Amino acid sequence: MPGPLAGVRIVEVSEVISAPLGVMLLAEQGAEVVKVEPPRHGEESRQLSNYRDGMAALFLNNNHGKRSIGVDLKRPEGRALVLELVRRADVFVQNWRPGTAERLGLGEAALRAVNPELVYASVSGFGEDGPYARRRGYDPIFQSLTGYVAAQLNPEVPIPDLVRNAVVDKATAYALAQAITAALFARERGAPGQHVRLNMLDAGLAFFWPDGMLRHSLVGDDVANYAVPGERYALSPTKDGQIVFWASTAEQMRATLRVVSRDDLADSPGQQGRAMIEEANQLARAAAVAEGLSRMTTADAYRRMIDLEVPAAPILGHPEVLVDPQIVHNGAVIEAVHPVYGRYRRVRSPARFSASVADPIRPAPLYGEDTDAILEDLGHDAAERERLRALGVVR
Repeated sequence: MPGPLAGVRIVEVSEVISAPLGVMLLAEQGAEVVKVEPPRHGEESRQLSNYRDGMAALFLNNNHGKRSIGVDLKRPEGRALVLELVRRADVFVQNWRPGTAERLGLGEAALRAVNPELVYASVSGFGEDGPYARRRGYDPIFQSLTGYVAAQLNPEVPIPDLVRNAVVDKATAYALAQAITAALFARERGAPGQHVRLNMLDAGLAFFWPDGMLRHSLVGDDVANYAVPGERYALSPTKDGQIVFWASTAEQMRATLRVVSRDDLADSPGQQGRAMIEEANQLARAAAVAEGLSRMTTADAYRRMIDLEVPAAPILGHPEVLVDPQIVHNGAVIEAVHPVYGRYRRVRSPARFSASVADPIRPAPLYGEDTDAILEDLGHDAAERERLRALGVVR
């Protein structure tokens, strides 16, 4: 059955995560994506770590559902091929540094000349202008500038740290997918094709803001209940490791005391009603829970918390994530075998549609795997395809 975006055609020239992941989300929902890659080796993430038989894990995880063609965009013939693809496309996506698309003859004006209704999407690091616009930007840089690093502060070791994955890249990707879908929806309602602009600095800040900037949302000195939930993001030591729990109601807070066999404190006047939020009573509860957990194994603490309906989880290592009972039940991880690069896993799209259930999606393509098929779709016969290859225009 076609996915909800069946019939939407996307031409993508982007690389690594910020835009490719966003486009992949649309491919998972049925969009047809042609990924135009640089000559010789393909896009940058194909050269990165965890590589086997023509496929790198980073490319695999951001590009399934796409077709690949290798094109030298610096040659006039290469640019002409992209314009042919754009002429029949709905969306064009690039994440080059500002000015690069124009230098290659693939800026918005050039593409809109051949397809006025095109949704042109561009992702930059800092924005198209401004004091940082010409700088190179990567995920750790944006984490530092938008508050993530300052928030990664363990009270036990008060040194800020990075989130150890590309959280801003991924936030940008999800924002991109939503914005492209919105632009397509607007076009269906009569709006013209438009330019969708995102930058990683803004996307990272927007993703961090809802809970990360609570202290800076209400302006003034008269704000009550001056607390930040993020400060409760902490691991609780056990006898043999750590556990995570989140007691957000009075009932759950008292239950944490029962987990560590402190029913006496749970039933005391200080742990009832509004008295619970008094600082002395909060400190007493926290100290009792910490002391009790330090005498329990992680397994026992986890079992007790689940039995007493305290939201809790053990710290799963990455191999353990793959076999977690709920993740397995949800079918969240798919394993398959590719005829060239062998066994691989990918995560299933988290969005499930009741009526527009997309057909099984193809695995990430090898570099230039679909060049002949794409050129044939454009009307280039075998002799012309061979000529373009001999000139080094396509791979």
